[in-house]
Formats: sequence, C-alpha cells, structure tokens
Amino acid sequence: MTALFSAGIPAAIGEPLLQRFLRLRSLTEALCDPLSDAEASAQSMPDASPAKWHLAHTTWFFETFVLRDHLPGYRQFNSQYPYLFNSYYEAEGARVARASRGLLIRPSIEEIYDYRAHVNFRLAAAWSDLSPRAKELIELGCHHEEQHQELIVMDLQHLMHSSPLQATPWPPMHSSQSQQRGTMSWIEREAGLVSIGADGDGFVFDCERPRHRAWLDPYALADRLVTNREWRDFIDDSGYRNPALWLSDGWAWVNAQQIAAPQYWRKSADGEWGQSFGLGGWSDIRMDAPVCHVSYYEADAYARWAGARLPTEPEWESAAESCDSSSGTFLDGPGAVAPKADLGGHGLRQLFGDVWEWTASAFLGHPGFRAEAGAIGEYNGKFMSGQFVLKGGSCATPRGHVRASYRNFFYPHQRWQFAGVRLARSR
Repeated sequence: MTALFSAGIPAAIGEPLLQRFLRLRSLTEALCDPLSDAEASAQSMPDASPAKWHLAHTTWFFETFVLRDHLPGYRQFNSQYPYLFNSYYEAEGARVARASRGLLIRPSIEEIYDYRAHVNFRLAAAWSDLSPRAKELIELGCHHEEQHQELIVMDLQHLMHSSPLQATPWPPMHSSQSQQRGTMSWIEREAGLVSIGADGDGFVFDCERPRHRAWLDPYALADRLVTNREWRDFIDDSGYRNPALWLSDGWAWVNAQQIAAPQYWRKSADGEWGQSFGLGGWSDIRMDAPVCHVSYYEADAYARWAGARLPTEPEWESAAESCDSSSGTFLDGPGAVAPKADLGGHGLRQLFGDVWEWTASAFLGHPGFRAEAGAIGEYNGKFMSGQFVLKGGSCATPRGHVRASYRNFFYPHQRWQFAGVRLARSR
C-alpha cells in the first residue's frame, strides 16, 4: 500500500473493495514467500498446479476481465501470458494444458511478482475511472483469488509429500493429544419445507443461486465431525477391505490405487497407523482431530460402516443457516494449517472451517440456475457433471470466504483437498 501512496493514488486507497483487493493480493504472496523458484515451479500431479502458476493466473484474471475489458487503451503486460495462465476459459482461446503447467520453467517467480505489481498498480491507479461492472468483476476476482489461496496450500502439501526428502519450509506443528473418546450425539431435525440457496444482497457465486424450496423428511445430523480415532477403528475393522461397504466405482478405486488409509497417513514403528504428513512435515496423528483428506468414496463407505449416511446438501445447508460462518479454524495468515479437535459443547459444532464436509448431493444447478453470458459464465456451470458438493470450508479456506449456501465440488476419488465427514441418518 505504501508504494501506491507514494505513486500519488491516495484517493482510491480508502475504498473498502480496493483495500480488500490489496490485502488478499499480499496474503497470496505471503503464502508463497518461503518457496524457492524450484518449489514454486514444480507440479506433483495433473490435478495440482505450481504455486507460481497460481500467482500468475489470479493476476491474469484481473488483467483480462478488468483492465483489458474495462480500461480503454490498456496494453497487456506480456502477450504470451494469456496462453500461459488462462485456466479453462474456452472463450479466451488456447492455453497450456493443465498437466503441463509444471513445465513453465519461464517466466521466473521474480517476473511473476513483477507482473502482479504491475496489475495491482494499474488497477489501483484506474480505480476512479472503473465502471460499476468492472468493480463487480474485481469483487468476483477477489473471491476467485481466495479460492486459489486454498489451492496453493493444498497443492504445496501434495508437492512436499511427493518430493523425495518430504521437506517443508514451515516448522513442525505440535499439539497435545486427548485421551478422551468423546461420544457422538445426534441433533434431530423435523420434516418440513425449507428454503436453500442464496438470495438478497452481497456477493455469491452464480451456482449458489437461486434460492428455492426443498422438502426434507425427518433426519438427524451428528453434532461433530468424525475423528481420526474413529477412522482408525474403521481401518482396524477391515473397512478398506470389505466390498459390502463400498460403491462399485469406489471399490474399483480402492483396489486399483491400493488405498488403505486417508491420504498422508503412514504407519509408525509399531505397525499402527500413527503418523500423518502436513504442511509442517510428519507428526503423530492427532486422534481427537477431524479426519481429513478422504475421498467421497471413503466418506460414503465409512458412513455405511457406522450405520449412517452422508447428509444431503439441503439437509446440511438448512441446519447451518443459523450458524456463524466465520467461526471455526480458517486460513488467517501464512504458515502451516491443520484442522483442530472439537472442544465439546452443545448442538451442531464444526460446521464451518476445519474440514470440508462431503454431502451425498451431486453438483448440479439449482432449479432455475442460469450461467452468466461470456467467459465469466464458464466459472461454475460447465463443471456440473460427475462431481459432489462439499460444504462448510476448511482450515485452508480464508476466513469470511464461505457461507451456508457456498458450494465446493470435487470428483469422488479426489482427496488432496481438506475434506472430512459429518454423519447423518434418517429417522
């Protein structure tokens, strides 16, 4: 912000949206500050992207949809960058294949930081001349970059775990272990017609609209998330080896990939599943913390083993609407993150933050959903095929980013995201 003041743009600095833009841009860079150019350039799997690419892609979003389209006479920072840093927008033309992003040995991360500084400056300098529509796109871009902040955390954890030395630039995380096996309670919910989805003022993604009605039969939700201790009981009871618990595709996936535990778990010297890998490296599994990094297939199998099921999106959302969506464990700054144990209490807990919660609902448009026109309309609607909805946010989600109507979505086999389980049952 100091550089912008010195450049003669004090009038715009007081704008709340511009302040938010500058803060989140700073946080993205702070997440990547500890990384070498090599660490920022590597790609550990096709689903993940290098940190350097995230830094550039989020900048390309603002340059393309705000500066290029709404600032007359704007010239692109580099004519090659749209090809390098477009993600999936067909309307924006050719792009590097997602699985090849790790081959972007140039530009360097220093050049990417220069690109970010250029776009930050030009956007702030032009603030008073930007149209209301341009500022709507800036707000969308801020939420988009918050999503990429979580992706940076997810992708770096996978990269560090995949590397031969499994070293991380962050210090180890330590926490005390609870010896208590807390009882899971059930919160009963009555049958009725509920309204879900977003309406009214304030930013939401298009896939959260429109608000609509859904009928719910009587059901119950677990008052807390499933813990690592409970998940190890599932493992010890041959949960990963019992085909009766698994969907057909899930059983094929478990066997093809030789899945035997949540991602990032390993056995200790005693032969028990006792350690997990996080952003601070290897540590003892915190048995009272929520289980994390499990797929939809695993979540569904565990629920069946526990004599329960996964909640539907309408069940989860209607129960969560009265809860504080900013409470819980979220990404509040740079550094290692991890879900925290439930401290106990009454009623539904851990609905927001800690881990994303799988639902039994497919990611489809709400009744009456319409995607926006043009490239921006590609943001969500084109992905409504073969994926499941997750709710509530995680410890890697920036605080304030989610709400009850917020819809995350992943394919059923994916588990490098911070995803866990809350049980439901019919009454």
